Amino acid sequence: MIHHIGTLVTNDPSLGTGPLGLIPDAALVLEGERVVWAGESSKAPATDNAFDAAGRAVVPGFVDSHSHLVFAGDRTAEFNARMSGRSYTAGGIRSTVSATRAADDDALSANLAAHLTEMLRQGTTTVETKSGYGLTVEEEARALRIAAAHTEEVTYLGAHIVAPEYADDPAGYVDLVTGAMLDACAPHARWVDVFCEEGAFDGDQARAILTAGKARGLLPRVHANQLSHGPGVRLAVELEAASADHCTHLTDADVDALASGTTVATLLPGCEFSTRAVYPDARRLLDAGVSVALSTDCNPGSSFTSSMPFCIAVAVREMGMTPDEALWSATAGGAAALRREDVGRLAPGARADLALLDAPSHVHLAYRPGVPLVTDVWRRGEHHSIR
Repeated sequence: MIHHIGTLVTNDPSLGTGPLGLIPDAALVLEGERVVWAGESSKAPATDNAFDAAGRAVVPGFVDSHSHLVFAGDRTAEFNARMSGRSYTAGGIRSTVSATRAADDDALSANLAAHLTEMLRQGTTTVETKSGYGLTVEEEARALRIAAAHTEEVTYLGAHIVAPEYADDPAGYVDLVTGAMLDACAPHARWVDVFCEEGAFDGDQARAILTAGKARGLLPRVHANQLSHGPGVRLAVELEAASADHCTHLTDADVDALASGTTVATLLPGCEFSTRAVYPDARRLLDAGVSVALSTDCNPGSSFTSSMPFCIAVAVREMGMTPDEALWSATAGGAAALRREDVGRLAPGARADLALLDAPSHVHLAYRPGVPLVTDVWRRGEHHSIR
């Protein structure tokens, strides 16, 4: 039992106040990998052992539903040039592709594990990650095998960009992504993704890739409307994708489509922060009734942050979200974007994934940006002391 919790966020309105299901002076009982009881400390059942939260807040473990962690190399020079107002032509994603292809399995696995540990120390207990830095049959399958050894949420993103070898034959690359590459990758992934954007894959190409993935049993998600208006969001809704990710440039029709469907709009504020781009308008989406998730988009180029608390603070400051909405989006919203009901909440039957904050309330995640508030994390019921 974790007791004397100052404020417990359950994300279950039937257990407490408001959409977050807030319970003051609460207790949480874990058994094995599951939550078995949540409520007021004074009503808690007897347990074999107890952990005193000493008036601090407990929140569900963060659910990071969009990351790119199977990579090698460094793009510091690119970031430095961008922040210094200088042009930079060293290759962007293609430079990471080159470095990743050159790295051995042990190096890629160790880098992935290091970033997952970094995430866990900041309260993230569920992580989705993608391929997309290999862009050959062998390299994409290798990336997914490595990812699947570390997380159950693995996404096939052979359609990140057109591989350099197919620069003059994008149609041939689409054939590869929907053919031999898909055959090699489907056994190692749960999801299929595509970067639907000018300069990457257009609407027809994206539809072909996602449809082929669905036929092989992979569930679709889409990199949509990051750099410009385009067909990505509406294609995601049409194909009943779990999420449309980025959603920075939206028309009224895009918002209406999201509001009328089941696709979650996953917003990635670390990307706009790191590229000095315009932030997505979360307030517009929320007011329209769209389900919103927050994620880090952790990758070596456009958003090299692993911190969900940072993304919560930016979403509140720059994107029109309230602290409650931002926390929900970083937990239950992320779970919805992964079509998971066992994470992102703290109610009987849920997985025992939670973070203890050195603060009396979850609001401090936005109120005290940049401060390392997470002191303890439980993942699958296993306790990790961060300090």
